[in-house]
Amino acid sequence: MSECAVVPVTLEGRFGRLEPLSAQHIPALVAAASENRANYRWTWVPDGLAAMQSWAESLFIDRDAYSALPFATVDRVSNRVVGATRFLRIEYWPWPAGNPNQRGEDVPDAVEIGGTWLAASAQRTAINTEAKLLMLTHAFETWHVHRACLRTDERNARSRAAIERLGAQLDGILRAAEPASDGAIRNTAVYSLLESEWPAAKAALAARLS
Repeated sequence: MSECAVVPVTLEGRFGRLEPLSAQHIPALVAAASENRANYRWTWVPDGLAAMQSWAESLFIDRDAYSALPFATVDRVSNRVVGATRFLRIEYWPWPAGNPNQRGEDVPDAVEIGGTWLAASAQRTAINTEAKLLMLTHAFETWHVHRACLRTDERNARSRAAIERLGAQLDGILRAAEPASDGAIRNTAVYSLLESEWPAAKAALAARLS
C-alpha cells in the first residue's frame, strides 16, 4: 500500500493535541501512567519503562503495516504528554469494480478507536472528549469511513457511558472475547457510529466542548 491513506498525522484541538506516537514520547508516557493507577482496573496500561517500550514497539509494527495509527495525547495548556490513543482494526473491504461505496483502493472502510488511556490528572477533563471528536472527524471526513467502532470491557460502566455520550450505539456483547486487564476472560461491549449518524454526533460533541 504505497499510497495508503493511513499515515501519521497530528490532530490539533483547543484543549489537546494528538501527535503520532514516537520513541521520544516513551519517558513522558511512563510518567503519565505512573501518576495514580487506581482507575486502570478495566484498562491495560503499561507500567514502567520496559513495559512501555515493548508496548510502543508493537504499535510501531502495526503502524508500519497500516493496521493501526497510534497517538500520544498532549495537554495543550501544559504541553505535557498525558496519555495515548489509536486507530486500530483498520478495515479495507473488497469492493466490486466501480462500486460507488468504495472511496479508494487504500482508503479504510471502517475503523476502531481504542487503546485509550489518560494520566489520572487528565481524566474527567475535556481532553478525552475532544480527542474523540478529532479522531472521529478524521475518520469520517478525511477517510470517509462507513463505520467507526469503539469497544470496552462490559463491566466498565464509566467507559460505556462515555462512549454512549459520543452518540455511538451498542451493537452487542461479545462473550468471552479476550483476556481482561484484571486477568479474567472479558466480555466486550461493542459500539458503533455510522457515517449517516456522524453529523448529529459531531454537533452534539461540539456543543459539549463549547
